[in-house]
Amino acid sequence: MMDTINTGNIAALFEAFHATFRDKRDELIALDAKVGDSDLGITMNSAFEAATKTVSDMDGEPLGKQFKMAGAAMAKAAPSTMGTLTATGFMRGGKAVDDADAIGTKEMTAFWRAYADGIAERGKAKLGDKTVLDVLEPIAQSLEQSADQHAPLVDAVADAARAGQAALVATKDMVAQHGKAAAFADKSKGLQDAGGTVAFLLIETLARFVKG
Repeated sequence: MMDTINTGNIAALFEAFHATFRDKRDELIALDAKVGDSDLGITMNSAFEAATKTVSDMDGEPLGKQFKMAGAAMAKAAPSTMGTLTATGFMRGGKAVDDADAIGTKEMTAFWRAYADGIAERGKAKLGDKTVLDVLEPIAQSLEQSADQHAPLVDAVADAARAGQAALVATKDMVAQHGKAAAFADKSKGLQDAGGTVAFLLIETLARFVKG
């Protein structure tokens, strides 16, 4: 169990992210195929493979720099819509923790707020449009509540993962407004959002990593 995440933990964290998206590759492909172009699983695996390779040589570098460089690697390796949005999230999140020596609940909250806001700005989506934002925003809000209550990191990310899971389930009742899924608007109802699934997998993996 971790009280904080420090600079020496980032490589292992990204290894955990990559393992998740490697394991979920086919599941994400199948989900995306229903209303998208079937490349989400490939995109996310490629993005986190590149990010993991990048941070593996950065032990001792500042936390923010590691996240920003990971995001830049994702943008290059996976220049699709979701790859670009995820890269933006990590670069914005990294900037938010630029001055941190370690990531506790306060810093984790700043990271995810910047992550969510960066994606909202880049993707031009709003809540209720059935996008990744519909899961990211509840994650960020949950962390903000935990920070206000001075909750330890392990509890804060566990609560955020539960909020993300509930938000992901709620996307089934939404109708897609963006991307290829919007062309199948009615068909999208009843399905969980593919981008929202990515957001949930990230916070779930993070919570598991912090718990150890």
